[in-house]
Amino acid sequence: MPPPTPRPAASVIALRRGGRHADRGLEVLLLRRSDEANFMPGVWVFPGGAVDPEDGDGEPGFRACALRELAEEAGLELGGPEELVPFSHWITPEVVPVRFDTWFYLALAPSHAKPRPDGFETVDSAWWAPEAALEAHRRGELSLVFPTIMQLQSLAPYAGSEEALEAARGSEVETILPRVVGEGDERRVLLPGDPGYDD
Repeated sequence: MPPPTPRPAASVIALRRGGRHADRGLEVLLLRRSDEANFMPGVWVFPGGAVDPEDGDGEPGFRACALRELAEEAGLELGGPEELVPFSHWITPEVVPVRFDTWFYLALAPSHAKPRPDGFETVDSAWWAPEAALEAHRRGELSLVFPTIMQLQSLAPYAGSEEALEAARGSEVETILPRVVGEGDERRVLLPGDPGYDD
């Protein structure tokens, strides 16, 4: 039986300059999904969702979806699709029944932006330094899923939002299709380049 076809989706990693003026580190916006949500209840995620027919096809459709989801879930409006910088492209592993073909975009949040969760899909919001979010997850205080963890790890080395955006503009995005191997407690996720990925 062939694996389920992944549904096109897009997500925005909104960035801001965190801290005081003397310490403007990188911060990202995370939203907490409702505990009643059918998909990933209670998990902290970046604003995003599936591409709708009215968003269009191809890259313009992904970008339109990203802008729409950012506005719907977080109440943040960007000036246009050109403000979205492609950061990564992930496809859900073939063994997962609900799959997505997701483009993650970086974008600088409007100055003094105050996120407003929609109260339905998203019920809370917070700005996090990537490493602080990862540490909170390790302590069991912040529920994160694998793709979010990997995006935060990729952003952690950058000193500020401008540095992260500049690096993303100058890099080529490669598609990442994780593989799940093993059974039960031995299950683990492999990424392209990991030993055993191509076995």
